[in-house]
Amino acid sequence: MNWADFSASEPDLAKTVEDRFGAFTHHTLATLRKDGSPRTTGLEVRFLNGELWLGMMPNSLKALDLRRDPRFALQANPGEGQSMGGGDVRISGRAIEVDDPEVKAGYTEEVEPPEPLHLFRTELTEVVRTYIEDDRYLVVQVWKPGEPTRTLKRT
Repeated sequence: MNWADFSASEPDLAKTVEDRFGAFTHHTLATLRKDGSPRTTGLEVRFLNGELWLGMMPNSLKALDLRRDPRFALQANPGEGQSMGGGDVRISGRAIEVDDPEVKAGYTEEVEPPEPLHLFRTELTEVVRTYIEDDRYLVVQVWKPGEPTRTLKRT
């Protein structure tokens, strides 16, 4: 399921997630190394034309990780201090490399990244938002494809 499908099924959560990622430029991407251990790196993300895009420098380790194993986790930058406006937001899924020159040209027209680049579109497997409500409740919203969003509250 791509970003447009998620947005259509859960528009309020999708808007919150986009706003959270839009608050800062750099976020944290987790990939899997060749030996299966995790790698975390910084990354800029873009929501364009119904897709969540991951663009990377040529032959960067994170790009090579995703070519080998497309699973990823992406966490929005929490910002400075403890404000976490909008809460903590994480997206998991699979990154599919796009080699189509027309698609890449459309992306680079909108974003103007340095070229050449590795460009990945994403297929979502989970979106999670965690936040504090009324200074009392820890609220966790969990969305998975084909399921309604679950909301869990704890005091």
